Amino acid sequence: MFRQLEKAGLADLHFAADPSTGLRAIIAIHSTVRGPAIGGCRFIAYDSDDDAITDAIRLARGMSYKAALADLPHGGGKAVVLKPQGDFDRTALMQSFGRFVDALGGRYITAMDSGTQVSDMDAIATQTQWVSCTSQAGDPSPYTAQGVFEGICAAVRHRLGRDRLTGVSVALQGLGHVGFALARQLHDAGAQLLVCDLDKGRVEQAVQAFGARSLAPDEIYAAPADVFCPCGLGAVINDDTLAQLNCSIVAGSANNQLAEARHGELLRERGILYAPDYLINAGGLIFVAMNHAGSPAHAIADKVHGIGTELQALFQQADREGLPTSLEADKRAEAIIARASSHAEHQHSAA
Repeated sequence: MFRQLEKAGLADLHFAADPSTGLRAIIAIHSTVRGPAIGGCRFIAYDSDDDAITDAIRLARGMSYKAALADLPHGGGKAVVLKPQGDFDRTALMQSFGRFVDALGGRYITAMDSGTQVSDMDAIATQTQWVSCTSQAGDPSPYTAQGVFEGICAAVRHRLGRDRLTGVSVALQGLGHVGFALARQLHDAGAQLLVCDLDKGRVEQAVQAFGARSLAPDEIYAAPADVFCPCGLGAVINDDTLAQLNCSIVAGSANNQLAEARHGELLRERGILYAPDYLINAGGLIFVAMNHAGSPAHAIADKVHGIGTELQALFQQADREGLPTSLEADKRAEAIIARASSHAEHQHSAA
């Protein structure tokens, strides 16, 4: 585990267990040099405790990079609450998690993620102020979807030379809160949708509402499309799936899309433009952070809209340097965090 922490550059890892509610939770804090760590709370079942720890560590690092590239005054963190088997009191469990967050004294601000909902954030908020995405604050999903839409437009301009999405085919994997909202925007912009989801009801909704063509989950990778848009869980670009891809662009909302860093280079070698996940999907974090800080709605909307511009600049720089876009994004984020760390060290030594 310590090797994992060192490799990811993680600051610290926290564990909590509460037998009375069934809470088993992990909070990973990657960095706080730019401000309190911020990141969602994932509430899903894991095959093992090690899988949950690995997920928290990888996601926390991605949140640091996401906050840095979005120029938010935060570091990255992530919480994982292991979903109990059998019956449990969800409200009590989330309140227990809220006490766990509160015990960190503001080093970590939690929010919604896979498996959590607004009512969970409301329960957490009864125990701590270090929470966003409550019913009072709102759902970040539409902002994530908007940022991904802007990013897809930028990628299509850069790779396909097209200023509009009319007739552009998008293979969309995952129709959750973000995926379905994104499907609506893509449809309204004239894109042709191919969709899959484990929830057949959501697929049928997309077919009826957007004229989408449904695919089985194992067919989505090889489906001929201009854009492959992963909007589910991570590590979907791996040795097996990468060989199947039949697209020009990979751009979606899922976190940690690359199973390994080398897959970014393999995408480049195949001529597939990759929109780094923690840049294109930053809309939700922008909303969470700026809303928590009391920023006005128009300022949040403007910053989310700017995701496309940031991606366009990154694509151009990666082309000039002959680098995979994933590596160019990592370099930028790491440089921002390193400057903040150096500044903090300088202030500390001066004091």
